[in-house]
Amino acid sequence: MTLRHYLMLAGVLVAGALLLFGERQPVIEVAEAVERAVAPARHTSAKAPAAQPAILVLLPRSEVAGEDGDTFGGAGSVFQSQNWTPPPPKMALTAAPPAPAPMAPPLPFVYLGKAASDGAWEVFLSRADKTYIVRASTVIDGAYKVVTIAPPVMTLTYLPLNQVQQLNIGVLE
Repeated sequence: MTLRHYLMLAGVLVAGALLLFGERQPVIEVAEAVERAVAPARHTSAKAPAAQPAILVLLPRSEVAGEDGDTFGGAGSVFQSQNWTPPPPKMALTAAPPAPAPMAPPLPFVYLGKAASDGAWEVFLSRADKTYIVRASTVIDGAYKVVTIAPPVMTLTYLPLNQVQQLNIGVLE
């Protein structure tokens, strides 16, 4: 052990001895307030009365801590909790933007090829397991109408929304 440990041990032993053998008599006397002499001010007139020190009266506990004596957490307590979180920003109520206009789905057809017969173009399309041979003004499954076939594009109209779409069919061969 070092000198420091011996000094700490001696301090603990002295504190224990004071605890066991120290004075155990409670203090019965109450110290009274001492009246102090007030020095007169240097620049005051002689007629002004000297200021007397005032001793304030202690407030009852019920005024300071509330009726139930709760000082740490109740309403009106000395140590009330604080909420430091800033309030949420004020949101102006606005109408929701209008829903976007409905759009035609992407063309469900796969281009297979084209051929010119009788002075008009025929285009071969596939959808799932069906194959279509279409010419201008042909209606496909009641949903699409072929408007024009002019390579490199074929123009179709999606009938439920009357929207025009184009399909690339390649250049002239």
